[in-house]
Amino acid sequence: MSLEKVRSALNAAVDAIDGAPREGQLAMAEAVANALSDRHHLLVQAGTGTGKSLAYLVPSLVHGKRVLVATATLALQRQLVERDLPRVKEALEREIGREISFAVYKGVGNYLCLQKMNAGDESHDSEVLVDISTLERDARRLREWAEKPGISGDRDDAPEVDRRVWLANSTSGRECVGADECRFGSECFAVNAKAKAQTADIVVTNHTLLAIEIVDSHPILPERDAVILDEAHEFMDRTTQAVTEELTAGRVSRAAAMARKHMPGKLANAFDKAADQFADALDSYSQDYRSRSDEERRLTELPDELVAPIRKVKEAAEAVIAAINADSEIIDPDTIAERARVKGAVTEVKTTAQKLLKNSDGSVLWFEPTFSTLYLAPLDVSSVLRENLFKQTPVIATSATLSVGKSFDSIARNLGISGEFEEDEESSGIDPSNVQILDVGSPFDFAAQGMLYLPKHLPEPGRDGPSVEALVELGELIDAAGGRTLALFSSWRGVEMADDHLRRVLAELPIKIITQKRGDSVGSLVERFAADPTSILLGTMSLWQGVDVPGSACTLVAIDRIPFPRPDDPVMSARSSKADASGGSGFMQVSLPRAALLLAQGTGRLIRSVEDRGVVAILDSRIVNKRYGSVLLNSMPPLWRTSEGAVVKESLRRLHQQFEEVGR
Repeated sequence: MSLEKVRSALNAAVDAIDGAPREGQLAMAEAVANALSDRHHLLVQAGTGTGKSLAYLVPSLVHGKRVLVATATLALQRQLVERDLPRVKEALEREIGREISFAVYKGVGNYLCLQKMNAGDESHDSEVLVDISTLERDARRLREWAEKPGISGDRDDAPEVDRRVWLANSTSGRECVGADECRFGSECFAVNAKAKAQTADIVVTNHTLLAIEIVDSHPILPERDAVILDEAHEFMDRTTQAVTEELTAGRVSRAAAMARKHMPGKLANAFDKAADQFADALDSYSQDYRSRSDEERRLTELPDELVAPIRKVKEAAEAVIAAINADSEIIDPDTIAERARVKGAVTEVKTTAQKLLKNSDGSVLWFEPTFSTLYLAPLDVSSVLRENLFKQTPVIATSATLSVGKSFDSIARNLGISGEFEEDEESSGIDPSNVQILDVGSPFDFAAQGMLYLPKHLPEPGRDGPSVEALVELGELIDAAGGRTLALFSSWRGVEMADDHLRRVLAELPIKIITQKRGDSVGSLVERFAADPTSILLGTMSLWQGVDVPGSACTLVAIDRIPFPRPDDPVMSARSSKADASGGSGFMQVSLPRAALLLAQGTGRLIRSVEDRGVVAILDSRIVNKRYGSVLLNSMPPLWRTSEGAVVKESLRRLHQQFEEVGR
């Protein structure tokens, strides 16, 4: 692919959005073009303001072959298909000389299932809805929407309804009967979305769907010539989450109830009995677990009292599946679809039970007492990413935060593209170690636009949340800023303590406090915060990334502590232990890199445009008093650093005054 053609197309795209040329964007676009042409991998760090979306979309379209873009967040998916691509489509078509197309590809559960919606009383989940009269209005609204011509059936386009209503009218990929067997196959929203994606130049999907395909080594997504991982710093964690197994008494009971309804008899009764015995055993174990103090959630092996009940669940599920498979006389399409859902639910339970009973050294097993749930996650996903992704197709991995202490070693190791690799003649010939690395920086002048406040005098944070001194400091900073603050905490306890303190000390000031609560929609919280410059937003980990509030509404980002993984995080602690056992350092190889990336993401919430000004305050003295602090600081945007609180507060007061005068 001609770099001259890429430059020309990028200029056309930038003009189409009334943008300005950026050196970093051009450097990234050329690197992406080279990676696509030469079929090598690329790690590219593109700081805030680079315009990295166009930097990979434009060369992908010039490339002329299908490219899959996987993102971590729904917000970025929407940005790509609803804003970026539509705005540049016409200009790029003129430049390239052909029509271009793009599509979103989501999991089946993101679309309405017409078969399930029209099954009436035959559907187990529909029966549940009838009993819940308060949800009937939502169900009616969803049905009315489904009957409109030309709708997508996509949950993101649907009217907002209760989660239970959506679940009752959608199905999982495992439970779907398939277009050929379903009487609604030709109208199926998921099938139509998939068909559109099969022919698109750019297919946008999510990390989770790509991760499931990679780990299961089973094609779900359309064939592609290359993969672009945006928000790539999250991909290892998203992959781990996507393939984490979980087993609860409720899940087993639901599968047993579905089996009983579809095929009453001895096998269903046996499954019912196994489900009840598992529920009793899990309840007993959970009560005993809660009575112990300082119990770690991670388990070295499956508790003895749960082994037999889980084995009975597995055996009963296998018998039900065998009976369903043997029953080939059913011809009614709705009954076939219902049977597929039953088989899917029972198979999920059987598969999870089977994996729990095996529990190899390559897995992490833990128990969550709050919801009485057993979890099983892979200890390491880098090898499967290497074999099933990086040995199959060129990958461009990008993010504003890929490096740790100016090194890309951690992300390369996590993604499985570092170290020595054996030649694999059966692969496409792509060597996972053939990786180009690029940091294009940011167009922002961070040192001139913002301060990094590092108070040395604060006590080190403990397990009980922020210290009194840190809360006092936070209150004074918010007062000086006149609100305009995004305060990020590493725990819910920190959020609650800050909320209690600030409501007392800021009571007499015209500052509105918006506090995140469990289950709150991040989008609506951020909208409220951005709309009121005098407001402050207090939140936990879901607000550390992806929040984009440029301008006067956010001139202070306060961070309560270095976001090291919690000591009782089962997966992270297991990975740290493995690193220690192999002669390395769990802290340096696992805990510190994770904290550095999160801290860089949190810090990145401040400067979102060339006009932005403000302060990032890290209320954790370890970042300046501990040796590892330099790694953390070198992972963040290069803001001007100071430990002088008086200087910082005076700067915030002046900024607040300027914005007040402009607003008058």
